[in-house]
Amino acid sequence: MTRTVHLLAIDPQNDFCDLPAAWHSRDPHSGAVTAPALPVPGAHADMQRLAAFIRAQEAGIDHITVTLDSHQRYDVAHPAYWQRSDGGAVAPFTAITAAQVRAGAFAPRDPAALARTLDYLDTLETQGRYTLMVWPVHCEIGSWGHGVHTDVLAACSDWQAHRLRAVQSVFKGMSPWTEHYSAVQAEVPDAADPHTALNTHLLDQLASADLLLIAGEASSHCVRATTEHIIQHLARLHPGWSPRRLVLLTDCMSPVAGFEAQHEAFLEAMHAQGARLVTSSEFASSAYPSSASSSLF
Repeated sequence: MTRTVHLLAIDPQNDFCDLPAAWHSRDPHSGAVTAPALPVPGAHADMQRLAAFIRAQEAGIDHITVTLDSHQRYDVAHPAYWQRSDGGAVAPFTAITAAQVRAGAFAPRDPAALARTLDYLDTLETQGRYTLMVWPVHCEIGSWGHGVHTDVLAACSDWQAHRLRAVQSVFKGMSPWTEHYSAVQAEVPDAADPHTALNTHLLDQLASADLLLIAGEASSHCVRATTEHIIQHLARLHPGWSPRRLVLLTDCMSPVAGFEAQHEAFLEAMHAQGARLVTSSEFASSAYPSSASSSLF
């Protein structure tokens, strides 16, 4: 029995990978070295396993979608947006709440953005999913860090040549006014920016697969947020769709350092809702896709 398999690789980008020094980018003129901006411990090995998985399962993967975190330097979750009460810089990995902004501890560097920023923080906090985090500038559009991990890129390139179909790229995070962990929609969609709204086209494509494989970085944030939104919205938009179609490749994802508890809670919650948790090697050793009686279903 033939089944359709869709691989969703979430943000397999250089800036999220703890790459060895030899893999860092070097300017050919100045010799300056650029290292990953927000490396996730274990991500380099994750992406090498993902690349090997794509090559090993090439004939059985019908579609590949790669999401790309895509930011400008000026972004509500980057240091350039913020200042402290004394005008000083805000360090990366600083959490900022609406209450702190109202108290004057932090403020947007652009005073005209204050009201909009408070509206954003209030809405974000009401949802209860995240507190705003100021991250290091990462995945800046056009930069080396924005690019896909070399091994994953090569595996996807060969898959395209052999399967005669293109990888779909989904860009997220281009609005400076909202965080966009999930590839499905921004944390607080902006009515004036359709790129932040619910991506129903992507959801429809994912829903058509008999088996949806998910991998990428980081499991505590973008993988988690995307997967949560997939389950939330596919069940609503496509009656009959079941989380049992979803497989998390657990050895092809890792959490941001310090967010290991969120990683564990995410996996437990997905398992409780019916998603399958397997390693890439466990998937490869299963009967799927040649047998309709695979244990993955």
